[in-house]
Amino acid sequence: MPRKDLKNKPLVEAILELKWVLPAQVTPGMEGDPHYRLLLGRFSERVESDYPFHESLPTAQIPDVMAAHMAQHRFRISDGKWPLVQIGPGIMTVNETDGYTWDDFKNRCVKAVGHLFDAHPAKQKFSVQDLTLRYIDAVEVDFTQESVFKFLQEKMKTHISLPDALFDGGRVNGSPTAFNWQASFPHDDPGGLVTLRFAVGKRGGKPALIWETLVQAARERIPAIPDGFSGWLGKAHDLTDDWFFKLIEGDLERRFSGV
Repeated sequence: MPRKDLKNKPLVEAILELKWVLPAQVTPGMEGDPHYRLLLGRFSERVESDYPFHESLPTAQIPDVMAAHMAQHRFRISDGKWPLVQIGPGIMTVNETDGYTWDDFKNRCVKAVGHLFDAHPAKQKFSVQDLTLRYIDAVEVDFTQESVFKFLQEKMKTHISLPDALFDGGRVNGSPTAFNWQASFPHDDPGGLVTLRFAVGKRGGKPALIWETLVQAARERIPAIPDGFSGWLGKAHDLTDDWFFKLIEGDLERRFSGV
């Protein structure tokens, strides 16, 4: 369970992404799924009650054999509203933004994965190749007054630096206009990689620090689908939740809590 419900949560988007193996080679070097069209119809019928508004994405115009692991269709709760689910050849996602709560998001993910497996016409050949839980967060920062390095050090206990000598003489400003940092670490439970990314970007048109936390299942540790998925998702969330609160502990947590 989340430690607390933040009044001003920095969440931009929560995403579950599931990719499955596309075994058939329709033409040399191109993976295809002979079951995709039937799967799409069956899946859309199963999610219609929760996500009745359908959108065809621009990628839907791409031939299926050239669109491996590209979302082509989106199903929303209503026009322009979140949450939503997406599907394409070899890929399904569940996406949520401002209305996110963990319990609701977890239930939607479990239900969507169940629908996907139930809708697949060749369950004995259904094999997941990638499973990722991803959170994108953002906090506004005035980088004209504070460098990204200083903000990370003072607000998120993260020390990333370059030698001061590079900026001696004042010819080069020590506050970067572009910044992108990423590191991945192996984890034992649920097993796979946890990745942390920091970047300078914008939120609502204002400069912001964007950070992402991803938990990706190792190929040999992908849970049985659908029965083992809920347990994996809970453990993946526990890890992202733990990292999130450890990173924001202090000033940022008070800011996000509305204190």
